[in-house]
Amino acid sequence: MASPAIQRSPISASSSPLQRLSTFKDKAPTTTPTNATTPPSSITPITTPFSHSPSPLESFASDPIFSAFLSPDFNSTRFSSAALSSGSAASRIEKLQDGIRHLEQQLRSEVLSRHHDLLHQLSSIKDAESALYTLRSSISTLQSSVRHIRAEISDPHRQIHSKTLQLSNLHTSIYLLQSTIRVLRQIKKLRDVMAINEHEPEKLDLSKAAQLHFEILSLYNDSNLLGIDVVDVELKWVFEAGQKLRAEGMRVLERGLEGLNQAEAGAGLQVFYNLGELRLTIDGLISKYKGMAVKSLSGALDMKAISGISGGGFGPGGVQRSGTPQIGGGAKAKEALWQRMSACIDQLHSIVIGVWHLQRVLSKKRDPFTHILLLDEVMQDILEEPQVA
Repeated sequence: MASPAIQRSPISASSSPLQRLSTFKDKAPTTTPTNATTPPSSITPITTPFSHSPSPLESFASDPIFSAFLSPDFNSTRFSSAALSSGSAASRIEKLQDGIRHLEQQLRSEVLSRHHDLLHQLSSIKDAESALYTLRSSISTLQSSVRHIRAEISDPHRQIHSKTLQLSNLHTSIYLLQSTIRVLRQIKKLRDVMAINEHEPEKLDLSKAAQLHFEILSLYNDSNLLGIDVVDVELKWVFEAGQKLRAEGMRVLERGLEGLNQAEAGAGLQVFYNLGELRLTIDGLISKYKGMAVKSLSGALDMKAISGISGGGFGPGGVQRSGTPQIGGGAKAKEALWQRMSACIDQLHSIVIGVWHLQRVLSKKRDPFTHILLLDEVMQDILEEPQVA
């Protein structure tokens, strides 16, 4: 019978205060525990300290049995083993039960003495729960308002973005339309100017036609009109007109250089300046004159041709064993050489005069609108070229 009592003691000691309170309420209220089978001498040492001690914990701390429960390293198994081995297990059970009843009384006394505070705390908890519920409802309402505001803001933002994109596309379309109209008007002017070439070529204003051609191509490239069918169709004719202007301008320029006519040479240079190809044209002319000079010198010093004129053979004036032509001592060979050298010198003279005349016209001719000296324009392009290390 002692063993079940010892097993119940740890359970009672480890139960929660609410369980103890419910156990206490189920019992009839008693003031002094009595047991007919227990002698008074065994109860007196237990009840006396409880009735005079202001705190049950202080009484337990001084008691040799209950102080073990206050130890942080309390072990129920070790306590049960010590109680069984001491031979007074029944008395310890009774003492523990008296301590439990005393704790329950103290707990009931504490609850009754702090009844109003507990009710107040309970009311505060209920108020906190009510406030928390209200706060949750307010947070939910705030989140709903934020979602509504977000929807109201995002929809205008999408509309503004869409309208902005439409406005940008509209501006781009208007710009392309205006550029297309300008290009078509310039092409019409160029057609009117070029139409004179078919009937009265001498009245054709090459400078104006070249200026219109340059403006058309510049506007076409700057405005990025590639892919517009009406412009692409007209652009084919513009390229053909450009070829005609270059050919006519070169014809006027060469005629002015050959005849040493500054007006014609200046008119030809103005055409290529308006086309934006002055530097390329000058380089082409210099290369052409250089080629003519080299060809003239090569022809004048062609020993094979001179030897053929002098009668051929491999003697004097013929060909050596090494294959190198020799003039020999024939009069015909010398005469042929001097004739060729004379023609070569005359041609070199005309080439040098042409280059000198070209340089003189470039140093005098100015653009009538910008007043830029053509020679400065050519030299500026040369200075802007990257220098080769």
